[in-house]
Amino acid sequence: MNLKIHLLLQIILIATACLLVTGGYVLFQVNREVIQQTAATAETVGRYLEVQLSGINPNVQQPGRFPDFDLWKQTYPVSGVCLRYAPSNPGTSPRTICQGEAMPIKLWPKAFETIYRSFFSTSVEITRPITFKGAEFGSITVVPSANMELVKAWDRIKGLLGLTASTTLAVCAWVYLAIHRALRPVQIFVNRLEQMQSNDSPVNLPEFNLFEWQRIGSAINHYAATQKQLLSDRKKLVLQLMSVQEEERAFLARELHDELGQCLTGISALSASIVQTAKQSCPQIVAEVESIARINRRVMENVRSLLTRLRPTELEELGLDTSLHTMIEEWNRQHQDRIVCRLNIHGDSQSLKPPLPIVLFRIVQEGLTNIAKHSNATNAIVNLDIAELSTFLTIEDNGNLDVFIFTKTKGLGLLGVRERVTGLGGNFELSKSPFGGLRVQVNLPAAANESLKT
Repeated sequence: MNLKIHLLLQIILIATACLLVTGGYVLFQVNREVIQQTAATAETVGRYLEVQLSGINPNVQQPGRFPDFDLWKQTYPVSGVCLRYAPSNPGTSPRTICQGEAMPIKLWPKAFETIYRSFFSTSVEITRPITFKGAEFGSITVVPSANMELVKAWDRIKGLLGLTASTTLAVCAWVYLAIHRALRPVQIFVNRLEQMQSNDSPVNLPEFNLFEWQRIGSAINHYAATQKQLLSDRKKLVLQLMSVQEEERAFLARELHDELGQCLTGISALSASIVQTAKQSCPQIVAEVESIARINRRVMENVRSLLTRLRPTELEELGLDTSLHTMIEEWNRQHQDRIVCRLNIHGDSQSLKPPLPIVLFRIVQEGLTNIAKHSNATNAIVNLDIAELSTFLTIEDNGNLDVFIFTKTKGLGLLGVRERVTGLGGNFELSKSPFGGLRVQVNLPAAANESLKT
């Protein structure tokens, strides 16, 4: 969930809880005020009637007019209050008088009335005895109007609701704007991390006003510097490993050429001499010597093929273009019964600087090896596009790709190719080809060798 929305929901939840608590307290106060006002009215009326009794005794007032509420109605105009006088003399009938009229229309919601009546009593009656000179003449009962109490409670709650709503909206708007401004650096952090993921080298994060963002930005800058140094070291290590690997291959190629090649050449010359001699003196061993010569020629062909794989001399002498054509022609000749590979080169391969030519040559070599071993394909395509800033290499076939079998085999394979490409600052991607087989896509920057020197 969005942080701003989460905080707003929390504020609304807290405001609602505060409203419920405050509303309950306000309703409690209203009910308490009604009870206190009823008790005060009962006390006032009681004293007023007792004053009347004191006037009746010296013949100031006529006893038949007791109780007289006219003066009370004029001096104490309280709406929604009913008075009920019950005399002590059983022969005298009680008197009732109400101040104000009942409200004809209810101005509050039915739900509010239900809730209020559930928690508070609206039928409060307070009775006070009327005494004079130790004798009780009757009692006065004050009954407040339930409608007037509900009106008063609803007016208080309505005002509280308006105040709470306006305050909550103001706080939410302020919090939203404040959080929106405070979270602006987050997008900068995300962009910085995405740039780090794509191996770019952007400038460091700026200074922020908030202390927390400053610490995060400082940590990201430190991490970016560390990652940049590690990436640089990794690229240098990859170049060094490739150099060592090529040196080992060159050494093996020289040993095979100088030692094993000379021995095989000697065996070939010796077998030819033996054949010439055996034809005259011992014809029965000619077939066996010729068989040895054929085996020797096969071994020489395998050694020559191995020498080509170990050290493509054409790459140094004639360039990448000729070396790739020669390799694919040889590969087609070896697999002419089941697989045919086509090579497309766009651009000037002579513009590539070391180590890009040998890297591209080895990637094509590894890709064709995997096609021959795992693809069950009948056609393969190698596309090499050489541009000014980068070089694109695509190897794909029309085999049946179910799983990446080569990722589970021993040795480096395409996993080693991935490390080599990423170490040079390039991109390596494996996907399914539209033809049904595997597609290997490599993107190498033209200045890969320059980045290794920095």
